[in-house]
Amino acid sequence: MIHFYELAQLDASQRARLLRRSEVKIDELIEYVRPIVNAVRDRGDEALVEFMARFDHVQLSPEHLRVSREEIERAHTLLDKDVYAAIEHAIHNVRTFHQHQMPHEQWFTQVAPGVMAGEKITPISSVGLYVPRGKGSFPSVLYMLATPASIAGVPRIVVCTPPGPDGQVDPASLVAADLCGVHEIYRVGGAQAIAALAYGTEHIARVHKITGPGNPYVSAAKRLLFGTVDVGLPAGPSEAILLADASADSELVARDLLIEAEHGPDSSSLLVTDSRELALAVRELLPGKIAALPEPRRTFCQTGLESENGTGGIVLAADQQEAIAFVNEYAPEHMEVHVREPFAVLPMLHNAGEILLGAYTPISLGNYSLGTNAILPTGGFAHTFSCTSVFDFLKRTGLAYATREGYASLSETTRRLAEFEGFPSHANAVTDRPNPKLF
Repeated sequence: MIHFYELAQLDASQRARLLRRSEVKIDELIEYVRPIVNAVRDRGDEALVEFMARFDHVQLSPEHLRVSREEIERAHTLLDKDVYAAIEHAIHNVRTFHQHQMPHEQWFTQVAPGVMAGEKITPISSVGLYVPRGKGSFPSVLYMLATPASIAGVPRIVVCTPPGPDGQVDPASLVAADLCGVHEIYRVGGAQAIAALAYGTEHIARVHKITGPGNPYVSAAKRLLFGTVDVGLPAGPSEAILLADASADSELVARDLLIEAEHGPDSSSLLVTDSRELALAVRELLPGKIAALPEPRRTFCQTGLESENGTGGIVLAADQQEAIAFVNEYAPEHMEVHVREPFAVLPMLHNAGEILLGAYTPISLGNYSLGTNAILPTGGFAHTFSCTSVFDFLKRTGLAYATREGYASLSETTRRLAEFEGFPSHANAVTDRPNPKLF
């Protein structure tokens, strides 16, 4: 039976359970991945190949960790031509969108006479992109990460992705990486890949930032390495909310509710509506649609929407105001809006990784081809984190310039505040400052 919740009848613990989703208790996994991370830090490539043999059942030498140019070129010939064309089309849209995000390389404004302040925008010098493979091949994840990194001008873009049973990286991911200008690709996954990117090994030079989704072990490794390297946004199990009213088409809502639910047994997919009629109609449609799915997607949906531990289902609100309040509290990764006037509701929606408006904008489009980025914060982190963009691969440096006139207007204010806070050297620097040599 599909889970059915009425917000007015939920107690505090039941509501908290919905809001927690199925995020794994990362704290419990940190101690599991700690020896893996430490082994890579201490033994480098030797540890990487050991873990690859243990977890991926692939025997490789350190010299074969990096995907060769010959393999990449062969991937271009192996990939189905229709899939190839679809990847090219999607990358074009993603690139077009992200190009519009690029800020000016440098700017100044006059904050007072003789005082100029601004910023200089530069790319991060090296980034590691993690692309999972455990439940399938994900070229879309690769181009969602690599496209904005390339547009940002990152000089060194590195991809780590697990190999298949044959020790190869899937051709679709290799083609996507090549089309996006990735510089290095390594066939290594899991917590050990995150450690290799953070610390570096004999064959994999360290990077300054790591981003990309992964399984709970990857998430645990990122948390463990926070402070050693920038680990990017938190991207855990997939999640979605469909916000709908009585005008919504139950058939479309039922279809779309399964989009994120089929990602895995730990996915969370909720319909939130103030229409009991819609809620009951969708509830009736879902079992048949789930039954028609192939395995393992059928079981994934059943687990998330029907099992005792699943966190998906249907949430009935007393009115639209209560529905919107719950959605904002939940802060989903993906949000679809199936209401009569979606643009009227939009100003009230504050917390989501992405908001897709109208019946013709399913999450599928956002995941692959709309152009917006599908690597989004999960677990409620959309309260504070943003969708992946070129800004994830850029950094800002403050700039300032003061003339003699500008210095004179600020020196007394600066001295008083420095003395108040107990910093005499700060104050001395602006007390009877001699005229600097002009150059």
